Amino acid sequence: MFLHSVNLWNVAFYALMVFMATLGLWDVFFGFEENKCSMSYMFEYPEYQKIQLPKKLAKRYPAYELYLYGEGSYAEEHKILPLTGIPVLFLPGNAGSYKQVRSVGSIALRKAEDIDFKYHFDFFSVNFNEELVALYGGSLQKQTKFVHECIKTILKLYKGQEFAPKSVAIIGHSMGGLVARALLTLKNFKQDLINLLITQATPHVAPVLPLDRFITDFYMTVNNYWILNARHINLTTLSVAGGFRDYQVRSGLTFLPKLSHHTSALSVVSSAVPKTWVSTDHLSIVWCKQLQLTTIRAFFDLIDADTKQITQNPKKKLSVLNHHFIRHPAKHFEENPAIISDLTGTSMWVPVKVSKWTYVAYNESDKIYFTFPLANHRKIYTHVYCQSTMLDTNSWIFGCINSTSMCRQGIDLSWKAELLPTIKSLTLRLQDYPSLSHLVVYVPSVHGSKFVVDCEFFKKETRTIQLPVTHLFSFGLSSRKVLLNTSGLFYNIELLNFGQIYQAFKINVVSKCSGVKEEITSIYKLHIPWSYEDSLTIAQVPSSTEISLKLHIAQPENESQVALLKMYTSSDCQYEVTVKTSFSQILGQVVRFHGGALPAYVTSSILLAYGGQLYSLFSTGHCLEYATMLDKQAKPYKVDPFVLMIKFLLGYKWFKELWDVLLLPELDAIVLTSQNMCFPLVSLVLFLFGTCTAYWGGLLSSTSVRLLSSLWLALKRPPELPKDTKMISLDLPFLTTVLIIVSWTTCGAFAILLTYLYYVFKIVHLQASLATFKNSQTVNLKHSRRNEKKSNHHKDSTVHYLHLSANDAEDSLRMHNTVINLLTWIVLLSMPSLIYWLKNLRYYFKLSPDPCKPLAFILIPTMAILGNTHTVSIKSSKLLKTTSQFPLPLAVGVIAFGSAHLYRVPCFVFIPLLLHALCNFM
Repeated sequence: MFLHSVNLWNVAFYALMVFMATLGLWDVFFGFEENKCSMSYMFEYPEYQKIQLPKKLAKRYPAYELYLYGEGSYAEEHKILPLTGIPVLFLPGNAGSYKQVRSVGSIALRKAEDIDFKYHFDFFSVNFNEELVALYGGSLQKQTKFVHECIKTILKLYKGQEFAPKSVAIIGHSMGGLVARALLTLKNFKQDLINLLITQATPHVAPVLPLDRFITDFYMTVNNYWILNARHINLTTLSVAGGFRDYQVRSGLTFLPKLSHHTSALSVVSSAVPKTWVSTDHLSIVWCKQLQLTTIRAFFDLIDADTKQITQNPKKKLSVLNHHFIRHPAKHFEENPAIISDLTGTSMWVPVKVSKWTYVAYNESDKIYFTFPLANHRKIYTHVYCQSTMLDTNSWIFGCINSTSMCRQGIDLSWKAELLPTIKSLTLRLQDYPSLSHLVVYVPSVHGSKFVVDCEFFKKETRTIQLPVTHLFSFGLSSRKVLLNTSGLFYNIELLNFGQIYQAFKINVVSKCSGVKEEITSIYKLHIPWSYEDSLTIAQVPSSTEISLKLHIAQPENESQVALLKMYTSSDCQYEVTVKTSFSQILGQVVRFHGGALPAYVTSSILLAYGGQLYSLFSTGHCLEYATMLDKQAKPYKVDPFVLMIKFLLGYKWFKELWDVLLLPELDAIVLTSQNMCFPLVSLVLFLFGTCTAYWGGLLSSTSVRLLSSLWLALKRPPELPKDTKMISLDLPFLTTVLIIVSWTTCGAFAILLTYLYYVFKIVHLQASLATFKNSQTVNLKHSRRNEKKSNHHKDSTVHYLHLSANDAEDSLRMHNTVINLLTWIVLLSMPSLIYWLKNLRYYFKLSPDPCKPLAFILIPTMAILGNTHTVSIKSSKLLKTTSQFPLPLAVGVIAFGSAHLYRVPCFVFIPLLLHALCNFM
């Protein structure tokens, strides 16, 4: 019944859409680097000591608990409270476990042992019962209030101690970070209770899937508060994203809003974090050893020696976080580093007058100072670049003022260096240091170690090369390349015309070396100047290295700097850099940024087909098949132009005022524009993907109904077609009442699921009845011929009646198949609250608040009526024409208001279903 109505060209088109969607999905789920995180292990058995909460608090939150993490002797000693350390509270995220604190807690414990417990941290963790708060937002406010109580309980554990803390530091994973930010919105919450907030893979900007209004309202409350009160929020906050490996929370959502008057917030991708330099997935970000080591180093550097707690100085906090998470100079953190250093002692002083210099140190017994006079170099060159493969934390490069051959004191320039995986490097613009007479490179005495120091003077224009990226629609068929054939150590390749999130490229770097026997390492760093989302690639040359080029954050309008490919190269090698568009990665960006809107586009396509079926029933008296109407009616030009027109008109003040008077919500297209998520033709691509999904979904549902009807016929006596199609069974009001009671007393999504199953049962029964009738029709026709002479007129009329019943049953099945597709998406969008309710059934029998309850009250009687009626009963309805015209504007409404707010989609679906049901009575 389904495949007959679609020609081979349409099938080929839908297959092509599946192929393109698969390419995009593959890029999102598999198109990234391998997991380079080292696993963090516990040296002793981890223990979680449950903290006794006040009885009233435990009764109010029966599903939540508070734990203290410990190992070995530390765990034994701290079973007897009070505590003496620095409190840190870990908040798990969506479906997260309180036991995820063990990685950072264990590393902090080992670090405390190394300094003989001069300072130590006490790590607490909250058990949220692994709630699905990213999908159901009804418990977010409850979690926030519980965390507030936990903080007060934790601080009471330190009463009477000499250095009792007055605040806690919080590490929040995923939605736990948002709950931590929400603490500031509580009426009775004192901001001083939190001294530091570090979030890991937390979607701060917007929910990943806005499946209910509670989660969107929660986001709006939190973000509005932080924006409006930014001047008064002194909480130092660091947000760490996982990069492209984290396909659950894209990194663009983790960046805290940049406010000119709010400088205490940092956002960074883990691939850009010094000494981490890896992308993490959504779970590995809590156990990635490289990242947790960086976090703990920062924690210990934040300690105030006087109070033995985390410092209250916001400038020091930000300085420490910048040191460990943004730019590491390959030195230990110092709050007030000595700028002037003494360079005296029994050391050799060697002058260097060449513009390019290399020194290989191996088993050196003497300390050596190499001095570079700058007077002559300033006349020819603009910059100086130095690098060292010795990655210790000692000062290694200085600047001297008015010196001749020796320098007793020098300006320590090491603090301006940058640590990279295999080198530490420094680039200085000579005109920024007019008072310096010499540059001094210090080589310490080494025994058994080998390292290389390089320096070179250069003109900026000789090391900066412009490379325009290829056009978006070149589909990788063309490329652009540059050849680096000089002897420099450092190059900047400016990637022109690259700044949008829908752009994606592959960069191929081919290195060729001549006369080099030993292994050489090159570093390629993709630097994005408007956000901390850099990524590094280490290559052994000669080699061919492929680098993916795509963004988490689009280039701001007022940003003039361009993206750079920084190449730390070898002077003995030649490098060829080629860039070309990657079509599969562009599709991956579409899926990554807009894949969550696909249910809205699928529903819009089904609504258009549904409207076409209702109109064909009104105009011809017959209902055309779902696939035929999907092909005829599901056209992008019926939806997109109206959305674009509304967006355009909202730019006019009079239309915006009229819009606000009608209390209409903000257009989703404007919301996406504010989040820099504008793709050219993205709505068209999503509409095609949605139509494709609607088509294959219809095929699946039609096939499933046929299989279930076959199973029904194999297990039960063959049913008969209903003789009175207008009769609604007497048990229908009772069934409707029962399901509404179920919705009221338990969970609305549960009642919707039961209604869906009842509807499917009725359709399977009708399909089985039709199949039985068609099988018996041949026998009936033979029997009618034998008795044709006896009662010719009577028998003819009987055959005619049965033939009409079969046609009506087929029309009804076509309509029901479309309704099932609509209902399926309603059920899928309501599933998260059902799963949440089932998971917490031992604590709460009734889901509160329930996002699906209002919908269930309307949908249950509507579907009960539709499941018991047929198309023949509505053909003569006066309401049918109006009902057939409603799906088109509703399909537009789904895209306009439901693409970024999925919980609104069912609101547009139940309206035509309700009108369809009313056609039975009007």
